[in-house]
Amino acid sequence: MTGPAVFLARARSQCVAGGVRCTGAEEVVARVFAVQAQDVEAAALGLRARARGLTRTAVREALEDRRTLVRGWFMRGTLHLVPAADVHWLLALYGPRLVSRAARRHRDLGLDEDVYGRAERVVVDAVAAHGPLTRAELAERLARVGVEPEGQAPVHVIRRAALAGLVCHGPLRAGEPTYVALRDWLPPPAGPQPAGDAAVRELVRRYLRGHGPAAPDDFAVWSGLPPGTARRVWPEAAPHEQGTDEQGTDEQGTDEQGTDEQGTGETGADGPDPSPDVRLLPAYDDYWLGWRDRDAAIPPDFVRAVRPGGGQIRAAVTVNGRAAGTWTRPRKGNVQVRMFAEGPDRAAADVTAETADVARFLQS
Repeated sequence: MTGPAVFLARARSQCVAGGVRCTGAEEVVARVFAVQAQDVEAAALGLRARARGLTRTAVREALEDRRTLVRGWFMRGTLHLVPAADVHWLLALYGPRLVSRAARRHRDLGLDEDVYGRAERVVVDAVAAHGPLTRAELAERLARVGVEPEGQAPVHVIRRAALAGLVCHGPLRAGEPTYVALRDWLPPPAGPQPAGDAAVRELVRRYLRGHGPAAPDDFAVWSGLPPGTARRVWPEAAPHEQGTDEQGTDEQGTDEQGTDEQGTGETGADGPDPSPDVRLLPAYDDYWLGWRDRDAAIPPDFVRAVRPGGGQIRAAVTVNGRAAGTWTRPRKGNVQVRMFAEGPDRAAADVTAETADVARFLQS
């Protein structure tokens, strides 16, 4: 599944081309379903690239005040931002798998079941009694029950407690993540939650909306679930495999209930927009991670410019869903863009506008 039409359809699904933009952080995450969030600032910049007029303050409010978005370990065992309403069923789907996968690493760190049992109680009791605590603050307490405070052991204890649904990421404190009791941070699930194959089917549905056109092997790469599981639950006729709306919109762009399936604030026509649509995507953006062929939207001569190796993915400029350059922002200084080749005047103007919008966002 390659070619310009596929790139553009996927980029539209990801809200990075065709004029498609959402109105807020929650709408972006609902549309693309998950935003990689190993780096908190990069995740926020990924939301900005997909929204209209989003502010940094609004992202923080979604995470910390409204608590409608939650940062946690889900797809591929990597930190993502997901809708708060989906946290519990995602943890049920991923938690046991990821804990089992990390068992050898836990043993190497001296975290056998006896040590972990004591450590888990320390973490849960500490966040319940003292509110949001940083990794360093929890590591200090974990040292009292035999967990080496230096190195990776504390974060593995915290991660496993999070995968068990006991703790989750809370507010940032001076730029540092904190952890809180999940039951205190989020309300219990509202109604029945999908489980087993039903949960995987729901994940497929969300994936197709944010990544179609796609195939089962693409989903397996993105989700980290076994390819056989993906094929077993894949819908017989997945509309987004052909690049159409997986919710079955009518000609007016409404679903069966007559609502705007793309979100009330999304802009952009249903057909491809031939005019340049420029986005400045942050490092490690999900747009480069959602399919089996992760370099398909990068010109072959410039793959190393975006993906230099060692798991790195650089901040990139895209034009109509295709990589057209890279960008950096020095700690103190303006955004610097390096285009792979000169483009049309309109694209150059849009690069300038996007650069200015990154600066606006970072100051908002």
